[in-house]
Amino acid sequence: MEMFGSINWNRRRFLGNGALILGACQLGRVGCADAQSKGVSRLPIEGEMSSLAGAAVWINSTPLTPTSLRGKVVLVDFWTFSCINSIRTLPYLRAWSEKYKDKGLVIIGVQSPEFTFEKNLDNVRWAVQNMRLGYPIAVDNEHAIWDAFNNEYWPALYFVDARGRIRHHQFGEGAYEQSEAILQQLLVEAGARGFDKTPASIEPSSIERAAAWNSLKSPETYVGYRQAENFASSGGLHQDKERTYAFPSNLNLNRWALSGDWKVGKESAIADKAGTRIVYRFHARDLHLVMGPAVRGTTVRYRISVDGQAPHSTHGVDVDEQGNGTAIEPRLYQLIRQTEPIADHEFEIEFLDPDVEVFVFTFG
Repeated sequence: MEMFGSINWNRRRFLGNGALILGACQLGRVGCADAQSKGVSRLPIEGEMSSLAGAAVWINSTPLTPTSLRGKVVLVDFWTFSCINSIRTLPYLRAWSEKYKDKGLVIIGVQSPEFTFEKNLDNVRWAVQNMRLGYPIAVDNEHAIWDAFNNEYWPALYFVDARGRIRHHQFGEGAYEQSEAILQQLLVEAGARGFDKTPASIEPSSIERAAAWNSLKSPETYVGYRQAENFASSGGLHQDKERTYAFPSNLNLNRWALSGDWKVGKESAIADKAGTRIVYRFHARDLHLVMGPAVRGTTVRYRISVDGQAPHSTHGVDVDEQGNGTAIEPRLYQLIRQTEPIADHEFEIEFLDPDVEVFVFTFG
């Protein structure tokens, strides 16, 4: 059975690579410039705010409805907690919520999962707490809210005025100053006064830092066979069957391979023995891997290398200088953060314990 039933996966997209981000930023600049130069009235009315009734549960709030939110300016953020593109948007959402919540702004995070583990409420609650999200979170496990908004992207922002009308949208990362300016205009339209119109001062760090787009040459790469591409082990991926894989003798850029006994499913690959490995030849400042223990309540130790050596100063936040780390919960792990100049490198991860589940590589 498909993880999300009849959902069309070709419509479910992250906005993360350079070309898509450029398009999203251009959209934001055009909309904002129009509003700033000709007034709030120039913002179009894109439709009424859709229902929020499909949430499985609400975190940080009682259930909210378009009717109960009338009189408030609402920013709806479709996100999922293992998505690097969503994660890099969060510092701005936290800052805007803090700055404008007393002026009539309500931010609602709609957690719409991509992977099965993102449906688990304990995992979602952990992510909300770990990511320091104090605004209301609607857990949209069945994508009912996603479908009500006819949404297609992670992240996606919908700007709703005090009369319950969608006045702007922003798909993908970027355009933050423009987005904040539109929030300010909608707040002024609703009667808010006395707030600082200087854009919020935000310097994201660690995993939330913006991607190094100019040096990013590696794409998001799924491990599950439903969306897997550029797999280089001989014989290809075997669907839903355990098989012993081996690395090829050499690896071209953006190709990846498995070693050891793996069972590759639609959304992930699982190894139930220790000593399994994955290799990926990449070109990016940051390398992330969404993974976790396949058996709840266990942990999986791992060790990474870059071009056959310990990462030392290029290690990410989830490994030490020798490349050692532990997967405790299913989430996105930052394994590599390089310094300039960025070049092609061969990344390898070895799992020192059994029962690991691996989902997708992302880069920044």
